[in-house]
Amino acid sequence: MGYPGTFEGFCVDSPQSWNKFHKSELTPKHFGDSDVDVQIECCGVCGSDVHTVTGGWGDFEGPLCVGHEVVGKAVKVGKDVKLVKKGDRVGVGAQVWSCLKCELCKNKNENYCPHLVDTYNASYPDGGKAHGGWASHIRAHEYFVFPIPDALPSHLAAPLLCAGITTYSPLARAGVGPGKTVAVLGIGGLGHLGLQWASALGAETYALTHSPNKADDAKKLGAKEVIVTSDKDWAKPWAFKFDFILNCADATDSFDMKTYLSTLKVGGQFHMVGIPDKPLPEMATMMFTTNAAKLTGSHLGNRQEMEAMLKLAADKGIAPMVETLEISEAGCKEAVERVKESKVCYRLTLTGFEKAFGTK
Repeated sequence: MGYPGTFEGFCVDSPQSWNKFHKSELTPKHFGDSDVDVQIECCGVCGSDVHTVTGGWGDFEGPLCVGHEVVGKAVKVGKDVKLVKKGDRVGVGAQVWSCLKCELCKNKNENYCPHLVDTYNASYPDGGKAHGGWASHIRAHEYFVFPIPDALPSHLAAPLLCAGITTYSPLARAGVGPGKTVAVLGIGGLGHLGLQWASALGAETYALTHSPNKADDAKKLGAKEVIVTSDKDWAKPWAFKFDFILNCADATDSFDMKTYLSTLKVGGQFHMVGIPDKPLPEMATMMFTTNAAKLTGSHLGNRQEMEAMLKLAADKGIAPMVETLEISEAGCKEAVERVKESKVCYRLTLTGFEKAFGTK
């Protein structure tokens, strides 16, 4: 049929064929009065995409099109849309809908709405399917479509729509700024952005990494000092040091949590945005009583935080470190394999969508 009745995307059929992509026709939800269609220019590759296609976060029914770091052009807007104009360059992140009526939504916590619809591998209340951004188009409620500042090139803006907001929101909500001491744990696809946000917000910022070879990058990205967690007794000089640790690693299941928690000030937070496939290690209550440590986590961010983050990135020249690949069966395969094997510095953006899908 083709657009606007159907979209086209690169899909996988099951976790058993997680790296075997093929083009498939995708039927979007019914176009509503508050919806926006975006013709996609580029889309980031997120660790969430790999967790999903490999079945790490559960099984799925194919064909599945992933991708939730979308930048493109608004080509169709519903009659009630007020936040986006046709022709705008916009972004769509990892959420495309919420009820906007419940108490959570009314209190700017729409990213925790119990009825929220993820960008892919999800269904709307009416049964319509949500399809991801490794595709020709994406359809989303206007509240989850964000104007991209002119200062941000599309391939650099794309990772901010998930990795950016995932690391910015908890820092903003914790009041990170001057007078706060923050450590970012795991200097990878999430952590290299966390360092930049914490530093730009005015906090004294440190990097925690088991990879000494990342020290130079971490300092360039805003770390005052790099703490190598593979060193013996690394935590002893840093006892009761940090107000907030932003954990961006997804290997938390293998962490010595007692050691990490020991570096928090009284009442400090160990906050998780890296989400491993495996559960956390067993933790005794006594691990929290020596400093009243808090173990917290978060999911994405709200619209106001997304807008503030994009403005901060544009104003301060903050950008992810990005490699690009052209979207194709081979490009998608390479992308998920490299992310799974941690062979990316530090984000990937898929480009060449017009070549792959044409202009409609």
